[in-house]
Parts: sequence; structure tokens; C-alpha cells
Amino acid sequence: MTVHLRDVVAYLDATLEIDRFRDYAPNGLQVEGAPEVDTVVTGVSANQALFDRAIELGADLIVVHHGLIWGGGLPTVTGPTARRLKALLANDVSLAAYHLPLDKHPRLGNNTGLADAIGLALAERTAFGDVKGVALGLAGGWATPLSRDEAIARVTAGVAGARPAPFVFPFGPPVVRKVGLCSGAAGDLLEAAVAAGCDMFVTGELAERAGELARELQITLVAAGHYATEVFGPSRVADELRRQFPALSVHFVPVATPL
Repeated sequence: MTVHLRDVVAYLDATLEIDRFRDYAPNGLQVEGAPEVDTVVTGVSANQALFDRAIELGADLIVVHHGLIWGGGLPTVTGPTARRLKALLANDVSLAAYHLPLDKHPRLGNNTGLADAIGLALAERTAFGDVKGVALGLAGGWATPLSRDEAIARVTAGVAGARPAPFVFPFGPPVVRKVGLCSGAAGDLLEAAVAAGCDMFVTGELAERAGELARELQITLVAAGHYATEVFGPSRVADELRRQFPALSVHFVPVATPL
């Protein structure tokens, strides 16, 4: 039994509430393939390795966090972009992408997944940090405050297996009572984390300026890996599609990177 592409995409669009977001990229269907779907692959980024594995698995639809189209669109269709599009179109495979909506979602999102992975108490979680009009970051604490080293160990364990150990600027207090986090490349939320009362801020990757800013703000800053902090959403989307569309064969495909 097949499922209509439009039904799967409409479900994801509505569930992830894409109309709430002004984003850096278009959310939803980016490349249209076959009108019916039997197999879905989810992953973090729309790269050739993911596409090749998805095609091996017979995917009709690929759902990613980082799509092919950003900003003003595709200025040219050459090089890797052309090869990626050719792989999709030649195999009648659709591509859908969900960026900020998949970071933010309270159940399926990367930030919720990261908070779960490091054990932040559900009752303590609050949103902070404006990104294009949405409070994208998530702050919370543990049932009992942890030492800075224990808190870093929790983060390391939460992203274990996805990358090398997190890179840490240990400038915050020796006891961590509140943690702010935002997956991906969210170093610019560092000051917002301090304003929210956080002793530690966890994100994926950093700009060069972030280290000295953390020193000046006296907060511990943890770079746990862009990929490593963003596997949670695509994996949860795979689980959600299995529940919602039992007829589909759904696979989360990791293409790990140390970045």
C-alpha cells in the first residue's frame, strides 16, 4: 500500500508548523519526485552520501534538516548541486527539508532531543533566545545541580558516538544550575543564555569570536558538534512517520561528520 507524497508532506508541514517561521531556507518540499511513496529516508543533511544510501534503500522521499536550497535559491545548477539534483530527479525521489521548525518542535525537535539526551528535567525547561522572531533556544536544569565537570560529562555522554569529545571553554561557575542549549551553529545566542541565567551554554559549532565572549561573560561554552546536536530531529521524524503512516518503510540514515 502506497501513501501520497502530498499527504506525507502536508502532515510534516502542519506538525512542524512551518508557517510560524521566517527561515534561512524554504521549509517543506524542495524537490518533487514520484506522487506516491513507499519508502522514506530521513537524515541530517542533503548530501550525496545520504542520497546514494537512500536510493539503495529504494526511497521515494528523503526528509532532511539541511536541504539543498538556501537564501535566494539556486543561483546556478553546477558541480555537486547538479549531481545531487540529477540523482534525485533520475530516480524520481522527492526531497523535503525542515530547518528552524525541526530545531524548535517541542516533541520532535533537535533541541528537545538534545535536552532529553543530557537529562534536563522536563519541568525546568523554558524557551529563550530570539532567532528570526522565535525563541529558539531551550534552557533547563537537572534535579540536582552538577559540578562543571559532571555537566560536561553529561553533554559528552549525550552526543557519544556521533563525534569526538565536545570542545569546551570552561569559564562559567564551578557548579552548573542552569543550562542553555541550541543545536547547530547557535553561538550568537550566548548573551541570551547569560540573560536567561544560564551557567553553561551548549551548541554545535562556533564562530571564532565565541571563545573570548564566553570568557568575558563568565559562562561555560560547549561546542558538541553541529551534526551531533542535530541527529535527534531527523531520527524522531522517522519514528513519527512510522507511527502516523504504518504502510511506509522509514529509515533514519546517519552520515556522521566530526563537525
